[in-house]
Amino acid sequence: MSRIARRFAALKAEGRGALMPFIEAYDPDPATSMALLRGLPGAGADLIELGVPFTDPMADGPTVQKAGQRALQAGGTLAGALAMVRDFRREDDDTPVVLMGYVNPILSYGIDRFCLDAASSGVDGLIVVDLPPEEADELAIPARAQLLDMIRLIAPTTDENRLPKVLAGTSGFIYYVAIAGITGTRSASKDTLAEAIPRVRRFTDLPIAIGFGVRTPQQAAEAVQVADGAVVASALIDTLAKSLDDKGRAKPDTVRKVLDQVRDLAEAVRGARVAA
Repeated sequence: MSRIARRFAALKAEGRGALMPFIEAYDPDPATSMALLRGLPGAGADLIELGVPFTDPMADGPTVQKAGQRALQAGGTLAGALAMVRDFRREDDDTPVVLMGYVNPILSYGIDRFCLDAASSGVDGLIVVDLPPEEADELAIPARAQLLDMIRLIAPTTDENRLPKVLAGTSGFIYYVAIAGITGTRSASKDTLAEAIPRVRRFTDLPIAIGFGVRTPQQAAEAVQVADGAVVASALIDTLAKSLDDKGRAKPDTVRKVLDQVRDLAEAVRGARVAA
C-alpha cells in the first residue's frame, strides 16, 4: 500500500479528512522553503503538495504565479524540488508528498529519468496540471512502473460523459477543482460542493480532495465534511509573501507565521470530523 493510500485509510479510520498544504519549492529561497517543508507535518499537515516552479503556470492565479517567480529567481528547478523531497525523507518516511506542476519541466528532465528519480527521492504522486488524459500515457506508464500515483484534476465543468475517461488512469486521490478558474481567486460554496462531490463519487472509490478555493479554517472544515481532504495553497502563500521584507527576503518569523496558519487549518479540519 502506498503512503497516500495508507494515510487516507488511517484518516478514514479516525473519522476525519486530510489537510493538504501547498508550498512552492524554493519560495522565497531554498532554506526557508525547506524549513517550511520540514515543519508542515508537525503543524498538522496530513499530506503535502510541493509546487515545482515553472515560467508559464497557466492554472495558477497571481498569488501562486508570484511564488513561482520568486522561486525561479532563487534558483528553483525540478531537480531542486526532488532534492528537497530527498532531504525531507531523511526525517519523515510517513507523510505523503505530491509534486504539483506542469509537463514542460518533466519533458526537459526526461520522462523515464524523472519518474525513476522522483520515486527514489521519496515522491508519492504527481499532479500535472496541463496534461490531459488523452496525452498522459507517455508519463503515466513509466510513473506507474515506479509506483507513483497519477492524480487527476476534476473540474466543475467535467461532465458525466468525460468523468470515466479522466478517472480511468487516476490513482492516489482525486483533486476536485472547486471553481471554474485559476487558483486563489474565489471560493466555492459549501452547498455547491455538497452537490458536486457525490456526483464524482458515483464514478470512483478513490478519496476526493478539494482545492482551488479553500482559504480559511472554516472553508477547510466545510471541505472535509463533504469530501476526504482540503488543499490550501494561495492563503498560505499570501501569508508568506506578506511576511517578506521590502527586498523579498524571508524574515525571522516567516516560517512561524505560515506554520501557525497551518495549525489553525489543521485544528478546524480535525474538529470537523464529528460533522463529517
